[in-house]
Amino acid sequence: MSDKEVILTQDGLKKLEEELENLKSVKRREVAERIKIAIGYGDISENSEYEDAKNEQAFIEGRIITLEKMLRNARIINNDEIDTNTVSIGSTVIVEDLEFGDTMEYTIVGTAESNPLQNRISNESPVGKAILGKQKGTIVEVNVPAGIIQYKIVDIKK
Repeated sequence: MSDKEVILTQDGLKKLEEELENLKSVKRREVAERIKIAIGYGDISENSEYEDAKNEQAFIEGRIITLEKMLRNARIINNDEIDTNTVSIGSTVIVEDLEFGDTMEYTIVGTAESNPLQNRISNESPVGKAILGKQKGTIVEVNVPAGIIQYKIVDIKK
């Protein structure tokens, strides 16, 4: 992972800081205890509990490094920076699928906090790229694996 700027909303920053704190204060201790218990079982060369705990420890340490780097390179989008005339990172956008008439609401976020299941889409995703910088009433075309979808930007909110 390069030292690329990580764009975060205030909410995204809080979540990453909470995850980092939990990994450092709780998860590290839990996995260290699991390793200690597994070592107590004797021969660690064929001890699956020890192996699992060591793998989890490696994952936790890797995630801590990743989170620390993300937070070091974070640029926070404040609510007052969000323009309701133009789609930007932090905007909540209502779009209408012109073929089917469905409306969807997306919040545009940086890749670090995107979660399509919560309708938080990355500014680098196909839909995010297509609507970024556009204004209410604009029709955009989004290339997706199934073809091209046309969306009309119905509303932009903070």
